Amino acid sequence: MRFVLADKNLVVQGRSFEGFPLLINDDGDAIQPAQNWLWHVLGKSGRTSSIKTWESYGRAVYDFFGFVLTNSYDWTKPAPPGMPGAIEAWRDWSRGTLGLQASTINQRLRIVVRFYKWAVEEHHIERVPFDYVEVQTSRRPGFLAHVDTTGGKVSTPEILLPQTQQTIRFLTKDQIGVCHDALSNTTHQLMYELMVRTGMRQIECRTFPDAYAFDPERRKDLHPGQKIRLHLDPTDMDTKNSKSRDIDVPYDLMDKLWAYSVRRRQGRANNNRDEQEFPHLFLTEGGLPYSKNSITAIFSALSRRVGFTVTAHMLRHSYATFLLWSLRKSTTFEGEPLLYVRDRLGHSDVSTTMVYLHLINSLEGHLVLAHEDEIDQLFALTLEAVPA
Repeated sequence: MRFVLADKNLVVQGRSFEGFPLLINDDGDAIQPAQNWLWHVLGKSGRTSSIKTWESYGRAVYDFFGFVLTNSYDWTKPAPPGMPGAIEAWRDWSRGTLGLQASTINQRLRIVVRFYKWAVEEHHIERVPFDYVEVQTSRRPGFLAHVDTTGGKVSTPEILLPQTQQTIRFLTKDQIGVCHDALSNTTHQLMYELMVRTGMRQIECRTFPDAYAFDPERRKDLHPGQKIRLHLDPTDMDTKNSKSRDIDVPYDLMDKLWAYSVRRRQGRANNNRDEQEFPHLFLTEGGLPYSKNSITAIFSALSRRVGFTVTAHMLRHSYATFLLWSLRKSTTFEGEPLLYVRDRLGHSDVSTTMVYLHLINSLEGHLVLAHEDEIDQLFALTLEAVPA
């Protein structure tokens, strides 16, 4: 059994499906009905068009079918009395043998649950081999809460694992400085600074276009200390779920990005042996774009160097936490801090951003106050960012 992502030659009705997940058995045929479901939910509907989402769906189903076929489970049958069925056995194997976190397992389980529900609709099976239970949600009331008769309860598959609330890990101001100083590679240092000062995800940082960097001194409408509003377009770079959003780049950081583009980037681009050209601002020493694995390796090495754990996503958490704190205590900011942070992070729902509000409310006062002035210096905002 193999998992393959289609190349650009997979064209259906004039549309290329490069990156579409293909599940292939040992005879070279598609694994059915899993492949038909992937085509139904990802290809035909058009609602899920992100290549990254395609891959995550494909890998979850591939992992499930790979397990059941290897261990001779019948995915169409309910569990025998006192024994785990196919989906329960896969779940427990993922937890016990692979050691995956409950959140990761549940994310994959929800994808397979969608497959099972489709299989019922298509009459491949009579019923799903699991029960549903009602659980109380902790989501805050929404705009239409007054007409909601559910009481905050939702029906969820019983096979899902219980999840504990994950603690948000962020860096203190001192740790941010220690990490920055520990990065001797100029490119790595600037990528680090871009993430911690704008809240960009690592995928956005490593695909950040060279064309987005410009000399702010040539703009008469800009001045030092200002925030520059920059639009992230998914047609120019990789963004989560291919959604666009605006970020605010400090004037001095844009100046650094421009200087890097002019003075250092071309030297790395010239090192590409195949003379390939890439639109990315940040290139490796070999003139290639950074991969996800290379970013992970950079932060793993940094963690060993500084003696504490630091990841790319912790930089995003740090940006959001300190920014929300500084805006809430600001006497000049006139907007709604939570909504501003939501928009800068690109969250589709403000309830996602609210985890940072809960975090700063629960922090020890002395921990925050000890860094208050320094946080202001790092994340001080003007009332309005100027579009790039």
